[in-house]
Amino acid sequence: MRMPRRTAAATAALVASALALAACGSPGGSGGPGSASGKVEGQVTFQTWNLKANFKDYFERVIADFEKKYPDAEVKWVDQPAEGYPEKLSADAAGGTLPDVVNVSPDLAYPLAKAGLALDLEKAAGKYRGEYLGGAWQSQRMPGLPGVYAFPWYLNTGPMFYNKELFAKAGLDPDKPPTSYDQLFEDALTMARKSGRRIAMLAGTPSIEDFGRYGVRLMNKRGTEFTFNGPQGVALLRHYKELYAAGALDSQALTAQAESAGRKFQQQSVAMNPGSAHDLENFKKEAPGLYRHIGITDAVNNTGRANMYVQGLMVNARSKVTPAAVAFAHFVTDRKNQMAFAKEVTIFPSTKGSLDDPYFTEEDGTDATRVRVASARSLKTAVNYTPVLLSDQMKTVLRNAVARAVQGKQSPKAALDGAAAECNRLLGTR
Repeated sequence: MRMPRRTAAATAALVASALALAACGSPGGSGGPGSASGKVEGQVTFQTWNLKANFKDYFERVIADFEKKYPDAEVKWVDQPAEGYPEKLSADAAGGTLPDVVNVSPDLAYPLAKAGLALDLEKAAGKYRGEYLGGAWQSQRMPGLPGVYAFPWYLNTGPMFYNKELFAKAGLDPDKPPTSYDQLFEDALTMARKSGRRIAMLAGTPSIEDFGRYGVRLMNKRGTEFTFNGPQGVALLRHYKELYAAGALDSQALTAQAESAGRKFQQQSVAMNPGSAHDLENFKKEAPGLYRHIGITDAVNNTGRANMYVQGLMVNARSKVTPAAVAFAHFVTDRKNQMAFAKEVTIFPSTKGSLDDPYFTEEDGTDATRVRVASARSLKTAVNYTPVLLSDQMKTVLRNAVARAVQGKQSPKAALDGAAAECNRLLGTR
């Protein structure tokens, strides 16, 4: 159920449509006049994002349970395909036809919240805040706006796989993979030196998530300017430049996609790589030599917090059935229903206490549980490092700047200064 990457143009269209509504007199970022108090009644339109094909029975059970609990309410479920979802939201925003409850990621919620089309749940339903993990609740805050604009729904993250045999051959402790970036850089240089540059520690250059995990302040406190070009960001990029020169970063890292990085790891020319339970199953079938030496650990960070990917359920601030819409969005995202969903597919609940369930803490010897337990452990304190306002176009700007610096074509400081300036220019067009 991994969603395809959205295009910058699609997201820009959503922004433009939503902000046009704001200019025409929408209620602004406060979430509008909708009140969650009152009788739970009326028809709630519920829109999901590419979920019906695989999870029809699950959602029909949830809806039936809700309607049983609230006999005066009913739910009309619509599911939109993955392709064109931002455009669909854009059309609904422009036409005033947004459903009452909408499945959104934070980047898609932002323009709707800014235009006053997303209900501020901290104001309307703040009593539920304590039910969710702190990082998940915080992930639904929007830069420059005062509240929270979606109930946290399902989460995901990815552990790091590492090759214990390659660690041992390099004289590194196979049972103590790096946990901080300083340790990672030191171990990577050792790996390259001891292997005669034949084995790289990593197959990819740093993304915005790496900057966040390193401890870089990505934006100012107001969320109005990118600041990843500060001293810590420059220091991170200098380290990667050193790794690349020493052969500790794979020679194809500048152009590598996730799939090619995975192949390098499977071929045992790279010692660490992010992955999932699906990858582990593939290793068992296709690379049994690697599989025997697989270690699983959290992604390296300096903050003590892993990265989380999060989906949410937004309530339309202009809904005519606000009490029912809020009640349903909360019902879908409560602990019971999130746990049930997590057992249908490899995702993780955003509700407090759920990750302490034996389902997420006890292994049974299968690959799925090995990864599930490792991921669940890291999600308890995880945060979403990717700024809501970072578009695909901005990610490309940063990626190109990183490539120039790593190759030595531009200094790390100059590269990041240029990238931050361009991203801030693009930010002004959103």
